[in-house]
Amino acid sequence: MIPHKTQRGMEALNRLKVFEGIPAPYDKTKRMVIPSALRVLRLKPGRRYASVGRISREVGWKYGDVVDKLEVKRKEKSAAYFEAKKKTECFEAKAEASALI
Repeated sequence: MIPHKTQRGMEALNRLKVFEGIPAPYDKTKRMVIPSALRVLRLKPGRRYASVGRISREVGWKYGDVVDKLEVKRKEKSAAYFEAKKKTECFEAKAEASALI
């Protein structure tokens, strides 16, 4: 809980950014995993947790299904990009090897 009535709490809420999906300036950047923020490492075994998406759906958010569909599309597109990237890297490695001979 954030003390939203105090000055410190108001400043904290003003710094908070929340997005549905991945907004335009961040969709082209590389996605990274921050190990120190992983739930597996931060929470003790047996502790309960809640995800923002589940809580939002419970209080009446209507666009969860739309975001899930878009996420599936994004993952398919990302997998296709990764396959093409692997193929390109393979060709580049072969070209470098043949150039050294």
